[in-house]
Amino acid sequence: MFTRRTLIGALASATLLATSSLSLAADKVYIPLISKGFQHQFWQAVKAGADNAAAELNVEITFEGPDSEAMVDRQIDMLAAALAKNPAAIGFAALDSQAAIPLLRQAQSAGIPIIAFDSGVDSEIPLALAATDNVAAASLAADKMAELIGKSGKVAVVAHDQTSRTGIDRRDGFLNQMKNYPEIEVVTVQYGGGDQLKSTELTKAILTANPDIKGIFGTNEGSAIGVANGVREMGSKDVVIIGYDSGRAQKDAVRSGLMAGAITQNPVGIGYETVKAAYMASKGEKVPANIDTGFYYYDASNMDSPEIAAVLYD
Repeated sequence: MFTRRTLIGALASATLLATSSLSLAADKVYIPLISKGFQHQFWQAVKAGADNAAAELNVEITFEGPDSEAMVDRQIDMLAAALAKNPAAIGFAALDSQAAIPLLRQAQSAGIPIIAFDSGVDSEIPLALAATDNVAAASLAADKMAELIGKSGKVAVVAHDQTSRTGIDRRDGFLNQMKNYPEIEVVTVQYGGGDQLKSTELTKAILTANPDIKGIFGTNEGSAIGVANGVREMGSKDVVIIGYDSGRAQKDAVRSGLMAGAITQNPVGIGYETVKAAYMASKGEKVPANIDTGFYYYDASNMDSPEIAAVLYD
């Protein structure tokens, strides 16, 4: 028979269970990730890697970024909101290498570890950077470009920005490596904010001003697709396009021969290593300052090989 004592016992057990569940939820490590954007497939792949690590480590994460990689102020607002929640650690991919430093100082004062991913900041506050070696990758892109145009002629760069570390390092890595080819002239560097439409229009302007141009380098997914679209729309022949990242449109352009090739990062690995490092830092464990997640050059000849296919994304 269900007595009053039984009811009291049941209620006490339920209360204890609820309290225990709340305690477990409260103890679960929370790590927000603030990315540079969400519009490119690259960031979806980074999120997939972050989700994999969160499931493996049993931590709670959020992943967000502004609608455009030109929206620095919006990203700063997202970082401020994340800090207000007093998380165990934060993953941050800076759109501007300096704009976030005051908030990062606040995080440091509050004892909240910062792990930079994809793009670092001009500060030693982040404990680690999980990223591609963008200078080396862009240098490889320059070597491939030089080889394909016969080591002479005019080339240009359509970059995604001049404020993030990725934008700066990819631009400078390419330009500095091109200095080793004295018969190649870099006629211009244009900035399209990683926006396909803007990068398309910039490319068309470059081609109009330089009808004899031999090659164009697009420094991220949106830039590279914009360059390819611009070349196609202008009907330009024999312009060598080297891109950065993958994504379905860019992979299709490589397969068709419109784009000669591209640098691929390991975005899933970037997301995974960011959450792993943030979790370790939240526990007071030492993390390596630089987590090199690797890169490869791919073209139609090798993009289906197991090694390359594993780091390409749709």
